[in-house]
Parts: sequence; structure tokens; C-alpha cells
Amino acid sequence: MSGENDPLVIGPYTFASRLFVGSGKYKDVEETRLATEASGAEVITVALRRVDLKQRGEGTLMSLLGSRRWTVLPNTAGCYTAEEAVRTCRLARELGFSGDKAPIVKLEVIGDQRTLFPDNEQTLEAARLLVKEGFVVLPYCIDDPIICRKLEEVGCAAVMPLAAPIGSGLGIRNKHNILIIREQAKIPVIVDAGVGTASDAAVAMELGCDGVLMNTAIAGAKNPVLMAEAMREAVSAGRKAFLAGRIGKKLHASASSPLDGQIE
Repeated sequence: MSGENDPLVIGPYTFASRLFVGSGKYKDVEETRLATEASGAEVITVALRRVDLKQRGEGTLMSLLGSRRWTVLPNTAGCYTAEEAVRTCRLARELGFSGDKAPIVKLEVIGDQRTLFPDNEQTLEAARLLVKEGFVVLPYCIDDPIICRKLEEVGCAAVMPLAAPIGSGLGIRNKHNILIIREQAKIPVIVDAGVGTASDAAVAMELGCDGVLMNTAIAGAKNPVLMAEAMREAVSAGRKAFLAGRIGKKLHASASSPLDGQIE
């Protein structure tokens, strides 16, 4: 099944690829470009508070993002209050780096500098304000079904629960929570943070998640371009496996060949 026949719809946006990628941690802009192309992603996220917005010449990250080859998803990484996050999203809208339809943003409000876990209260407050201003809001949040439900209720277009701490590569630590979030959500669920390798991405998709966002898992690999290809294939395979429907788990063996007509 191709992406065209199984699109990911987030608010007014439609994407064939279910893999979202980051733009940080690469050794240079050329490696960023090559890995992003290899990933097949249509969405690339950028932390506005961590890039030089004035560098727009050829060969710069801002030039790459401005090429319009991808939907740029500005994020509020580095913000610790709702006020900071809302201000950053407004800046993204003014700069034109927040989508060609309604402005789309990845909302991050960090509550702890060491773990980089999000602040639920501040995230919810910022989400409520941004939705009222017409933003398509994709909030990074704890893998907590309650906060995900509240974020959906205030009008977020998707929820992005973490699989594990940012950059940890630990994979999905709590599959049960992700399953509950997916079961109750009427909006897309995109696993964000903690993916380490292709099998982690495949598991997220097999659980029924609608997409995966990653940066470190690709940019930090020994061969980022090859890892980007692996992630592309893993997300696709995991999605197909979910749609196909896996067999049930059994304690004992079950013969794969029919027993009828067996020679005595």
C-alpha cells in the first residue's frame, strides 16, 4: 500500500510519508539534505531558538528550509514557559516557516532541563492559546493518556507522546500507554523522541501510531543517510503490518500445514 493510498491527514495538511525528521545534530547542511532526502520525509522540523535566522545564503540551513521541498515544522525547543512558546510560534508565522496553509507548529514546553520532559500544565496552556489563534498545533507530551486527551479537547491537530527521553535511543518504554493513547484518540498520534533504530520505528507503527518523528536516531548514526533509508522502510513496514493485522500470540505451537489427509 503506497502513501498516496494511505495518507496521513493532520488538520488541513495531507502527507504520503509518515516519517517526520529533525534538522539538527548533523555535521553540516549537505548531510542534512542527503539524509532528509533518503528518509522520504515530507516534513522537517527546526528549532527556531537554536538556528541563526539571518543566515539565508546558499549552503545554509535556512536556505535549505526555504527551498519549499518540505513542509517546515517550526518547533519551540528551548522554551520553558507557555509565554515563550507562544511568542516563538508567532515568530515562526511571521517568518513564513509555519506551513503554506494554516500555520503548523510543533509545541514543546520543557519542564526539566536534565530529562527534557515536558511541562504538562504549560504545554496545555500554550496549546489552548495557539489553537485560538488558528495554529495547527502538534504538542510534544508525556506518554500519558490523560494529558493527550486534554490536548485533543483543546483542539490540537495531533498529539506527540514521547517513546523515551529525547535523544536516549531507548525505544518505546511503555507500549501499554501508547496503546491506550491510540485507542482513545480521534486525532493522529505521532511518537516523538526516544527512537534509536529501525525496529523501534516499526514497533511504534505496529502499535497503530500514525507516524514517527525522529532526529538523533538518524543524525547520530555512523551513517546517517543509510539510517534514514532504514527508518523510511521501517515506518512503511510497520504501517503495513498494522493494517494487515498480526496473528494472535499463543503459548503452544500451531501447525502451519493442515493435518487433514495426513498419511498414516
